[in-house]
Amino acid sequence: MTTHTQSPAVRAAAGPVAPALGGPGLLTVLLGGALPLIDFFIVNVALPTIGRDLSASEPVLELVVAGYGIAYAVLLVLGGRLGDLLGRRRLFVGGMAAFGLTSLACGLAPTAWTLVAARVAQGAAAAALLPQVLATIQATTSGPRRARAMSMYGATAGLSMVAGQVLGGVLVSADVLGSGWRSVFLVNVPVTIVALVLAARTVPETRSPRPEPVDGPGTVLLALALTALLAPLTEGRAAGWPLWTWLSLAAFPGLACAFYAVERRADRAGRTPLVPPSLFRILSLRRGLVMVLPFSVGFSGFMFVIAVALQQGERQSATAAGLALAPMAAVFFATSLAGPRLVARWGSRVVTAGGLLQGVGVALIAFAAWRTWPDLGVAQLLPGAALAGAGQALQLPILFRIILSEVPADRAGVGSGVMTTAQQAALALGVATLGSLFLSLTPALGMRDALVTTLLVQLATVALTVGLSLRLPRSVG
Repeated sequence: MTTHTQSPAVRAAAGPVAPALGGPGLLTVLLGGALPLIDFFIVNVALPTIGRDLSASEPVLELVVAGYGIAYAVLLVLGGRLGDLLGRRRLFVGGMAAFGLTSLACGLAPTAWTLVAARVAQGAAAAALLPQVLATIQATTSGPRRARAMSMYGATAGLSMVAGQVLGGVLVSADVLGSGWRSVFLVNVPVTIVALVLAARTVPETRSPRPEPVDGPGTVLLALALTALLAPLTEGRAAGWPLWTWLSLAAFPGLACAFYAVERRADRAGRTPLVPPSLFRILSLRRGLVMVLPFSVGFSGFMFVIAVALQQGERQSATAAGLALAPMAAVFFATSLAGPRLVARWGSRVVTAGGLLQGVGVALIAFAAWRTWPDLGVAQLLPGAALAGAGQALQLPILFRIILSEVPADRAGVGSGVMTTAQQAALALGVATLGSLFLSLTPALGMRDALVTTLLVQLATVALTVGLSLRLPRSVG
């Protein structure tokens, strides 16, 4: 993307220049960005233990995952708007404090339904916290510093999703002070305290120079539309597909159309709606978002399915099931460090190469599952997991850079909210669709063939991302 030098008059009209985000401040906001994603995946390997300890049925256990994911996805764009309006550091600190308190509530929950309620509240806190991370980076960096910061954010996001599952397995099996599964939530409390102290000292305050009031009708319609889609997909199979699930899915298209009509009317009237349709005129944002959706669906579906297969199918411990993906996390981290240099030379072709690598990795995992079941472990997963991790590291950080590369600074909160909402909704959809497919096929095909079939479906999502990557702009801003 070409950078033009602005005149003093233009700079003055754009508002005061935001203070730069230093190294400690960047690490602080990246820590804030990691926590919500870690907590989406950290419970995957803890669910069997939670079920036994709290005598929770399968539908209630699914709500432990879905309640967090739905509240998180529904409120993300609103969180970005509030940051633009009230101040991004203020929302970051408030969201971090709420995340710590709700994590404490999850860790101390006496019943399954109390845990579900606490998880919904935790998802809402995450929605206030996460959009401020990207918006702060957008508002306080530029040029090469922004490119490096965005690459670090993308690497942190991808690593958090894998590391969350590994950490969850280790904590559950470690049974710290007899806390069992509760430690996967209680570990957040000291981390959020440290982050709050750092944020007060290192993160500059920024806000939109032309903040808009909250879009009430758009917020309500978006919440209704996402809930109508995600709630039945996540709960339908376990609940036996009752009537409400079909009615909810039938209502989704109408709610989505109503949301678009309201937002377009507000956009044409000169107001800033919750999700401005004009934002999607930015080609890089539009094409990047289209790629993030299948990528995230496949990623989250794989993480959920492999955790269930290893624990329920092979009766592995939570630690073994979590550590089975440690090679993926390690390779993801190492490859993401090389990502910026590769992008500087090859541009968005790196994304295509990453998709091909991930595809080979998923195929190898499927072959290992078919050939070695029920002895699928770290050694058998290693080749495929390593290649898949490398491929993911060459896609996700770069896609985040592409999506936000041309979003104006005064719409940083809106843009980051839209991107994180798309990603989070797709993560929830991945667990709902691929997870339901796997669990539905298991009684008829057996665990091995159900796992292989689901992995082949994921491979189709990888093939889709490879095809879409060919339409990305060659240069990466």
